Amino acid sequence: MQVWRYLSKHVLEPDHPYSLHAMLLKMVYHDWDIDVKGPIPVWIPTAEGIRDTNLAAFMTTFQAEEWQRAKTGNPQADLGLLQRISHSDPEAFWPPVLDHLRIHFHQKPSRILQSASNPDDVRWLPGARLNIAESALCMRDQDAPALLWAEEEAPDHIHALTLGELRLRAQRFAAALRAAGHMPGQAIAIDMPMTVEAVIAYFGIVLAGCAAVSIADSFAPAEIAMRLRISNAAAIVTQDVIGRGDKLHPLYTRVVEAKAPRAVVVPANASAGLQVSLRRGDVSWEDFLKAAPMHGSFQAHVADALDVTNILFSSGTTGEPKAIPWTHVTPIRCGVDGWAHQDVRRGDVVAWPTNLGWMMGPWLLYAALLNGAAVALFQGSPLRRAFGIFVERAQVNVLGLVPSIAKAWRASGCMKGLRWTALRCYSSTGEASAPEDYHWLMARGGYKPVIEICGGTEIGGGFLAGSMLQPQCPSTFSTPTMGSNFVLLPAAGGQSMHGDLTALVGELAVVPPLLGSSQRLLNRDHHSVYYKDMEAVAGTSTPLRRHGDEFERLPNGYYRALGRCDDTMNLGGIKVSSVELERACMEGVPSIMEAAAVGVPAPGGGPEQLVLFLVPRGKREDVATVKRQCQAAIRSKLNPHFKVERVLWRDSLPRTASNKVMRRVLRDELKSHSRL
Repeated sequence: MQVWRYLSKHVLEPDHPYSLHAMLLKMVYHDWDIDVKGPIPVWIPTAEGIRDTNLAAFMTTFQAEEWQRAKTGNPQADLGLLQRISHSDPEAFWPPVLDHLRIHFHQKPSRILQSASNPDDVRWLPGARLNIAESALCMRDQDAPALLWAEEEAPDHIHALTLGELRLRAQRFAAALRAAGHMPGQAIAIDMPMTVEAVIAYFGIVLAGCAAVSIADSFAPAEIAMRLRISNAAAIVTQDVIGRGDKLHPLYTRVVEAKAPRAVVVPANASAGLQVSLRRGDVSWEDFLKAAPMHGSFQAHVADALDVTNILFSSGTTGEPKAIPWTHVTPIRCGVDGWAHQDVRRGDVVAWPTNLGWMMGPWLLYAALLNGAAVALFQGSPLRRAFGIFVERAQVNVLGLVPSIAKAWRASGCMKGLRWTALRCYSSTGEASAPEDYHWLMARGGYKPVIEICGGTEIGGGFLAGSMLQPQCPSTFSTPTMGSNFVLLPAAGGQSMHGDLTALVGELAVVPPLLGSSQRLLNRDHHSVYYKDMEAVAGTSTPLRRHGDEFERLPNGYYRALGRCDDTMNLGGIKVSSVELERACMEGVPSIMEAAAVGVPAPGGGPEQLVLFLVPRGKREDVATVKRQCQAAIRSKLNPHFKVERVLWRDSLPRTASNKVMRRVLRDELKSHSRL
């Protein structure tokens, strides 16, 4: 490993052909037995790099009794011990972490965790009163940058907003909400790109004691309307249009078509003003803020720790998405993930192309600001060279992405010649990645690790991740996150805990309790969704928490994601059910009598691809034509980002005795053909 570390740091350059990187890696590790040692480590931390991490610094002052008794003094060797204590002894682990994150309590909790036999009845931080937005905005250097941004047309022209300026503008938005009659507990939706105004509105909503309702700006009117109805939103913050390249795409008109409540409308181009006519009662961003005093500090609403700050939605495992409330506790999970795994430090710059409509938007804000870092926002496509220039000029230290972005960069060569010298690590989530793409990505950054993270909206962050203290192998996870625990449930039965080095495949189930994870849903029975029919944690009466992903534990104790256990798939980071996709195609394409949608990994690994098996209503039509029609139907009824990879005609679909479509048979059929 030392030879490879030297070559990767001192010999290989980002612009060397990837074939050279791959050839040297293969030569150095020519005798590496992956069946015994697991996948090849492409990034190996140095002793100095380990010492500089947040976790290594934390280890020097951590006082838990078991820690003091069992630690070795070697941060890399002690990581497993710290991780285990973080879950088994929350009363010892969380107080110093909360101090580091500068969580400001108006009333301190009586303890960290109040236990209960039902995981939905446990209470984190009982008795605490706080406002988590106040902790993010008010407890750090007010002159430090909080937001950096640039437009796609001028990616090297970096704008900045200090933490103090962000706080004042968020307080003013909160005051405007109050002046408009919005009281604590009301839901206020946000449906717009992740701009400075979106961040101001988000924190303003939380400061006011209201709940931000997260709606993605790509949704069709019906999807917007559904989320507004479920959340009972009293108002919505949106944008007139969305600019992509030289094209303008409507957003406000979709919000109006969804019959949204009163809208506060931000102009996409401030100098040009609003490019739409407003409904009666709707108001521009500028006019809405005029109702608030220009000066004077809005006092944050002090809330119970379990009051709702954000209503997010599962990305769709049934027709109606699960409405998942985040409390004032949930963002602490975001903060500790960033601190412990992405190693976000005070003064860092963190970039992650995302949107407040998905959990990674709020996650990014809290993971950065609670750790004293700035958020970098790019107003444009992350797939083009302009984004890479922005990363270079903004001196980004932590760069998050989904695998499809890396795949696009590699295919186009658009990042060639750029030097991301400030970069310390990448991070990836949302979908499975391809090892070769992520080796390329590591090389593109001068051999920086990709910290994979797996979790979900209902977790508030991750339960499985990588670490800057451990060697990193592309497309694998090396450790449970701090404060979490899980087991694998192999098909043969039993439970395999983390730490058992037996290589096996099984469904991953979370061991509760987990700080930040959901304990209720707004439109479903939480216990039925996550705990019904789950076996108990070995040796206890506490049920395991269902997550639904299948994982492989590798010979080195790392993990690889294998996809969903059920009939949902992950397309571009969005979970969607087969039923929804099938319904869209059958309703939108008259020539289809039956449809079965399955997700399969891309050749060589990577994000799932959508394959449609179709039974014709009569004569089989041209496959290319039907594929276009299905794509149009899915784009119109569900999401424009869902791509149909293949369409296959069949005379009939395989079914069970009870007439259920056996999609697993179709998936296995595709996999067997791919091996031929």
